[in-house]
Amino acid sequence: MSPVARPSFAIGGVKIRPGQTREMGLPITKLVTGAEVSLPLRVLHGRHDGPVVWVNAAIHGDEVVGVEVIRRVLASLSPRTFRGTLIAVPIVNVHGFMAGDRYLPDRRDLNRSFPGSARGSLAGRIANLMMREVVDKSEVGIDLHTGSDRRTNLPQIRADLDDPRTRALAEAFGAPVMLHARLRDGSLRAAARERGATVLLFESGEAMRFDQWAIEAGVSGVMRVLAALDMVETPGAPTPPPSLVSRRSGWLRAGRSGIVHLDATLGQRVEVGDRLGGLSDSFGKTLRLVRADRPGLVIGRTTAPLVNRGDALVHIAEIEGAEPPGVPDHPDAAEAFDALDEIPVL
Repeated sequence: MSPVARPSFAIGGVKIRPGQTREMGLPITKLVTGAEVSLPLRVLHGRHDGPVVWVNAAIHGDEVVGVEVIRRVLASLSPRTFRGTLIAVPIVNVHGFMAGDRYLPDRRDLNRSFPGSARGSLAGRIANLMMREVVDKSEVGIDLHTGSDRRTNLPQIRADLDDPRTRALAEAFGAPVMLHARLRDGSLRAAARERGATVLLFESGEAMRFDQWAIEAGVSGVMRVLAALDMVETPGAPTPPPSLVSRRSGWLRAGRSGIVHLDATLGQRVEVGDRLGGLSDSFGKTLRLVRADRPGLVIGRTTAPLVNRGDALVHIAEIEGAEPPGVPDHPDAAEAFDALDEIPVL
């Protein structure tokens, strides 16, 4: 007796048969020209049973790293061998992405608008559509982000590390650092958790840049999570070292306005009082040194040369347990990651 075939997957008013991939657009609104704006999706409905997982990017319209991560992940998958269903949403904030803007046209932050409303603002309608058609059909989600404007981030997972399943998937992702992050009202992660989904938030790289090291870390991590869920075969690439764990982090802020010269690099281990750079005036006179206010690992930094008093300069994560293995100073991010062991490219 032949095994019972998987049922078709229903989404957006269509049904996708097992072993097929389908691209579609879920209508959002129309532009003043009358052109329709749609939420782009690609659904990969595997022949074999397995979980339903979504992966999304560009909730903030200027965060392009995740779009390329999704493209590369999809290029490596086949519905004929895939176990389960993957819903890929490469661009959630379509309006912002087209304009190269973090926010929507009304300046709302889409990631503070979930779960949204079918009759609310533009942000609320997009959030509601994402929840109804994607999140509510899934059990696991991976939300891809980068640093905000003129900030860059070390590859890192932010998640509820006190939840056993979430922590297991965060460990499987294999980012250099994973942070225990509280849920923020209005975020996709918070709204999805309330609906019962397990969600990882990945941060890596800088807005409006295709940082290759950030993309490679994202592709490898997503594939490792799919393997941990038994949706794909375990990658043959070397297993990364265990992620460092942080439950507390903070931004070191400028003590005064000036031109900042940062020596701190992503992945650098620092101690209290370590010199991370300096602030000068336009003639080069040193106004103030920038020193670490806590021990830990540099997981983010500004890329802006001009800063005002109070601006965020360096993000330091305090590492749980033993001191991190020696991470020496390096002139660029790529070498800093090498010190944590090279992230394999799949």
